[in-house]
Parts: sequence; C-alpha cells; structure tokens
Amino acid sequence: MPKSTIEYWNPLDRVNQNLWKPLPGLAEMVEELTLSIDTETGEYTRLTRFYPGADTTNFGAKSHAYPEEILIISGRLYDLAFDMWLETGHYASRPPGEIHGPFTTDLGCVVLEISFPNRVQA
Repeated sequence: MPKSTIEYWNPLDRVNQNLWKPLPGLAEMVEELTLSIDTETGEYTRLTRFYPGADTTNFGAKSHAYPEEILIISGRLYDLAFDMWLETGHYASRPPGEIHGPFTTDLGCVVLEISFPNRVQA
C-alpha cells in the first residue's frame, strides 16, 4: 500500500493545532504531526515541532537503523552531535546509524522528517 495522501491543507495553521501530538516523554517540549504514512512499510512524513527552550539532553543522542531526511522549516535547532545550529533551510539525508542530537532550541523549531523504517540496514 502506498503512503497516505491528502489534498492541500496547511498543517501549520492554528486551526489544525489540535492535530499535533506530544512525543512520549517530551510533552510540553516536542510535538509531532504525521502528514502521510505507509502502514505496510512504516515509511512516513511528519513535522516535529520543538517549543522555545526545548532541551532533549536528558534523552541523549539517537540513531536509527534506517535512513531519514530532515529539513528545517522554521526556527533553529542545536544538534549537539554535530556541534552546530541548524537553521531554516538546513537539510540532511541521514544514513542508517548516523548519531544525531540531543537537541536544544532557544526560538523553537519545526522540522520536516521523511523516514524509511522499511530500509533497515543489517
């Protein structure tokens, strides 16, 4: 089954605020909104929103056994693993196993994520 589809809409509009869900363990810091998903393969596209002052240091760095792409839509996010600020327009195509985070933000940040969990590298 292919990824879900939807007509044009604005997930960043205030009227869609109720569609955002807190990330487990990160309530009041980070929320997500799935834009499309393939329920068979697990591939998904989502937005992740970090509130101003969010700090995931207590959760440490992370990596995935699958590739993912990210694009900073707005704001900025500090990635401790890379010792750099990711600002609006920054893009990365992360290979499987790449360590990233933890993250902090002063202004807040919205990130577009495209993940491919079905492409796990052994």
